[in-house]
Amino acid sequence: MTRTEEFEELRPLLFAIAYRILGSVSEAEDAVQETWLRYEASPTQPTSPKAFLSAVVTRISIDVLRSARRRREEYVGPWFPEPLLNDPYEDPERSAELADSLSMAALLLLERLTPIERAVFVLREVFGFGFPEIASTVGRSEAACRQLAVRARRHMDTGRPRFEADRREREELAGRFFDAFREGDVDGLRELLAGDVHMVGDGGGKAPAGTKPIIGADKVARVLATVAAPLVQIGVVVEPHEVNGQPGAIFRDRDGKVLNTFALDILDGRIQTIRAVINPDKLGHMGPVADSWAVVREWNQARRPQTDRTS
Repeated sequence: MTRTEEFEELRPLLFAIAYRILGSVSEAEDAVQETWLRYEASPTQPTSPKAFLSAVVTRISIDVLRSARRRREEYVGPWFPEPLLNDPYEDPERSAELADSLSMAALLLLERLTPIERAVFVLREVFGFGFPEIASTVGRSEAACRQLAVRARRHMDTGRPRFEADRREREELAGRFFDAFREGDVDGLRELLAGDVHMVGDGGGKAPAGTKPIIGADKVARVLATVAAPLVQIGVVVEPHEVNGQPGAIFRDRDGKVLNTFALDILDGRIQTIRAVINPDKLGHMGPVADSWAVVREWNQARRPQTDRTS
């Protein structure tokens, strides 16, 4: 097997590691590409390409995360990971860990860890690497890595999100939610939301999104219903799609360009959190991005007649 073939076989794993450390599709792809360049330039063939490449992509991701965290501290409004529609890496023996670690709620918890803690947690808890490999990767002793893993696990367990276990039930509830949204059905939306549901948007100051969450089933249902009818009227399409391993949707304008995404946290038969990513910088990997400000202007024009009729 050639180096190129070895690398391409491991590319899904490398991206999966980098994305969970970085929370960014674009930065993870860049980290994987830099890993290839270093592998290609290496004068010797490693005994284990998997161990070598996993270590390289992890080190690169740690370095990128250190600089990214400074930028995130200055971010306008809530910061969410870039939406991931499909995880390229599959491992039946670790499917539960892979799915749990991919959700936006879990990735936001990982943001609380230091870059080293995050890398150790991802390698150990998500991908099952041994401590000798992890120690070599992050440049710490095995004992230190065990302590880092315990500390990271404690932080994660404190706020670890819980989701509806039955995938079919989650998808059915999400389908009802998006049907009610399209119809602007306040009552239908309200009955699917938890009493203290949070709806939060990430616009990054580059798209129309509030910087504070909307809280409570009644408020969220009314906001969603108010938004829905004019959106449908101007041709916005709601395309149900799994987002970060949880039920969600892609919103597209009439030309099929990506406007935003929704990701839903579902527990006990109710939607607990709605996270919308609207920042255009975080949507480009899904295709051409819509001009959200232009959509808002058109939305305002579409709702004026309705407002006039009810005034």
